[in-house]
Amino acid sequence: MVQLFGRSWTEQEIKKYVGSLSQIGGVRLSVLDDGNSRGVRVADFETGSGLSFTVLLDRGMDIGAAKFKGASLSWESTVGPAHPHRWEKGGLGWLRTFHGGLVAGCGMTSAGAPCVDQGEELGLHGRLNHLSASNVWADGGWRNDEYEMWVRGRMRETVIFGENITLARRVSANMGESRLFIRDVVANEGMTTTPHMMLYHINFGFPLLAEGAELIGPSKTVTPRDEVAAPGLDHHNVYEAPIVGYAEQCFYHDMAADADGFVTVLLANRAYNNGEGLGVYIKYRQAELPRFTQWKNVMAGHYTTGFEPANCWVEGRDKDRERGILQFLEPGEEREYMIEIGVLANNAEIDAAAARVKALL
Repeated sequence: MVQLFGRSWTEQEIKKYVGSLSQIGGVRLSVLDDGNSRGVRVADFETGSGLSFTVLLDRGMDIGAAKFKGASLSWESTVGPAHPHRWEKGGLGWLRTFHGGLVAGCGMTSAGAPCVDQGEELGLHGRLNHLSASNVWADGGWRNDEYEMWVRGRMRETVIFGENITLARRVSANMGESRLFIRDVVANEGMTTTPHMMLYHINFGFPLLAEGAELIGPSKTVTPRDEVAAPGLDHHNVYEAPIVGYAEQCFYHDMAADADGFVTVLLANRAYNNGEGLGVYIKYRQAELPRFTQWKNVMAGHYTTGFEPANCWVEGRDKDRERGILQFLEPGEEREYMIEIGVLANNAEIDAAAARVKALL
């Protein structure tokens, strides 16, 4: 049954009180109509629990703003959800239209730093975040007194004489719950073997992220990406107040999975709202996403952290190829990825989740 307003509800009980279920929650399609975002289609979700979030249909069906009871969970960059036509493709041009948001997809044939791989020039983090969805379907429905809402669509990364890769994405949430689900199926619809890199750039911001917030994960080992990050290794998991001129730091985590093969990582702010606490968790299957990068960026004015489960590292496709870890999709091959993101509404929920995570070590 649906859990709302301190009690359980059946479908028929709720229908006695409301004409349209949108009075409580649901998913609604609209189009942004101002500035650099003009023309971007969106799907706005409200679950009734206090969780709301926006799916950017013209930005790889990634998730932009996300809030819980008025408090932002996500980081929103200075550029906002710009229309994909404004994408600057070369080098670090991706940053000119990096909206931040709760989830920014990186891939599907390249991710990570700009590089030249076997003669091909590749920009930062690939094309996925700037692909528009087709065959979009947003709806909701009852099943055994549970109400699910969703949006579905398909992105295609393709070029004449080159790759032809599709991603079918389904973003969903249940009425009364404070979590969301992403299910992706990537398929090689071309005739040749193609490099395949997928990275989920999950970005958290203020007020969830603030001084004293902590990453809690089943990290067996943690390695700084480079010499810039090395001095921060001993306190990588605790976040400072904003620092002017801070240089971003990245850390590679070797995570332990649970008995079902899932990894769960938390961001916990126990001091939020005078000690009430607020946190989030992400959960993903390690078999498909064996690598995890923590992006720590406590720079004043760009204050965020990224939790990044992936099938690659973030130093570029050429480096993954050199290391022998670059993955490929054969013609006709499919890969499925699943991500769950949920709210921990208070310190009791944070402590219970943290205990489950730590029990894996």
